[in-house]
Amino acid sequence: MATINIQRDSKDPYYRYKMPKLLGKIEGKGNGIKTVIPNMADIARSLSRPPSYPTKFFGCELGAQVKNEAKNDRYIVNGAHDTEKLQSLLFTFIDKFVLCGACHNPETDLVLKDQTILRDCKACGQRMPVDMRHKLVTFIMKNPPPTFKRSSRKDKASRKQAGGSNSPEDELLAADSDDELTRRIVSEAADLPDASHYDNDDDWAVDDTSEAAIKARQEQLALDMGKLAVNGDGDDDADGGQSKYDEFGDFLTKDPSASMADIEAKAQELGVWGKHRALEVLIQALFDADVINQLKKFRPLLLKFGQTEKHQRSILGGLERLIGVNYPEVLLDNVPNIFITVYNLDLVDEAVFMKWAEKASRRYVDRETSRTLRDKAAPFIKWLQDAEEETDSEEEDDSE
Repeated sequence: MATINIQRDSKDPYYRYKMPKLLGKIEGKGNGIKTVIPNMADIARSLSRPPSYPTKFFGCELGAQVKNEAKNDRYIVNGAHDTEKLQSLLFTFIDKFVLCGACHNPETDLVLKDQTILRDCKACGQRMPVDMRHKLVTFIMKNPPPTFKRSSRKDKASRKQAGGSNSPEDELLAADSDDELTRRIVSEAADLPDASHYDNDDDWAVDDTSEAAIKARQEQLALDMGKLAVNGDGDDDADGGQSKYDEFGDFLTKDPSASMADIEAKAQELGVWGKHRALEVLIQALFDADVINQLKKFRPLLLKFGQTEKHQRSILGGLERLIGVNYPEVLLDNVPNIFITVYNLDLVDEAVFMKWAEKASRRYVDRETSRTLRDKAAPFIKWLQDAEEETDSEEEDDSE
């Protein structure tokens, strides 16, 4: 089967993203004439989208009825339609609902957030909205794919108040939600001082590159990494020992302004790229009291390191030390807000949070600090539990 580049404007014969060229087959006659697309499932698989999406898109653009027979692998558009016309419309669908709006890479997933469909790019980490005015949007909302992140934990308020975005950028939660606990978390977080409240000349400021500040950060990082070495699970130490993480930490503390590309290159050079423990080092070396904004800034890099449960636990471990040891006076009371940010950025899944909350651990901090962190996180954990119960109840109602 002939393949073509997914991106319409790409003429590069070595372009890595390919899809089958669309095939159209006209069947029937008179009022029953229709166009069958026999390879729509293969095309959709190349685009990581359900085949019903581009088929329905054709119907929206052509003003025609469509039929999706997934069991028979038949996707039909009523009427006789030219194959080249359908191919052109397919490229339009790709531009609007597949390609990243920032880097134009097709490695995207669709994510629903506050009644907006976003293209979540795995290549550059950007989240760009689709054209919400298009008729296909309604179909997608009603027919989310299996990978569609339609989590009531994040969207329960917006589902009750369809059409409006009610999540403040700083809290990433709906202040006017029916959920009393959610409102209380956001209300209390709004009264907390942010990083700008503190003197920019404090010793913890990461942009302080004086020799004394760098030395202090290196000493603290060495202590932190020593504790991680004692309490860690050891699976990263077999191929180079602790020194490679010390060296990675030295690089980060000496050059806090290094770009994400530079950090990735150094991690690969040292052999720690993809290692979950490197995330602990990165958070310890680069993050400070402005952790919420830093989580947003470094999200693409954190995700590229890895997204397994171990990587997610390491993110939480690094945050435990950052919050409970480095800046407890600044960050302890802001734990719910920090964790809400982590959750909404898809850095840590709900299941990992729930497992983390089950019991205190001495892996990253002392037992007392670990208990304190979990106590501070209790409102957020309860919010997750309540939302899960509500989701289960809604699903039972739907099935009935």
